[in-house]
Amino acid sequence: MSQFIESIKVENRKIFLPELHQKRVDHTFSHFGKEDSIDLAKIYKHLEHNEDGLFKLRILYDLDKKVRTQMIPYAIPELNDFQLVENNSFDYSFKSEDRKELEKMKMKSRAEEIIIVKNNHITDTSYSNLLFKKGKDWFTPSTYLLNGVQRQNLLKQKKIKETEITLQNLKEFSHFQLINALNDFDENFTYPIGRIINLPGNEDYPEL
Repeated sequence: MSQFIESIKVENRKIFLPELHQKRVDHTFSHFGKEDSIDLAKIYKHLEHNEDGLFKLRILYDLDKKVRTQMIPYAIPELNDFQLVENNSFDYSFKSEDRKELEKMKMKSRAEEIIIVKNNHITDTSYSNLLFKKGKDWFTPSTYLLNGVQRQNLLKQKKIKETEITLQNLKEFSHFQLINALNDFDENFTYPIGRIINLPGNEDYPEL
């Protein structure tokens, strides 16, 4: 039985973006022909979590509605470098527990984190969606692997725009940042585009 994950931000006992997380879980169940879903709010309530601070609520579930939970203290990771990694066949449309292919790509890279390139287009890192800065505006690739809840939230709030980002136009952007359910949009937590060690068009860097 396939297993899926929801990673939900809980800070000072408040749960973040619950409607978008529930919508994604419901979509997973309905896509695989199941009428009933699981109730994330009820699962959180039963945990009786009473600690302040930032936590990741990790909910592992299957289509038979078997659920396991973990409440993990969370700190936003700071990464030194990134590498573009090409994989034209990788599919991560659903937030699956099976991350073997992602781990394999990371193992082959020379950087701390990977940026997955699919059919010449920029997609996501191994654990987040991406935002890229051009001028004063922030853009997210239209060619995401997983339509993350934070990505949906920021688009809805019009804080970011969606655009096509390819190997050819990547250098038009000055900075980038990683977003997911635990990592919100933050102008102060960005990386210069040069942190990508094999940035196309830079003779100083090895090719993709």
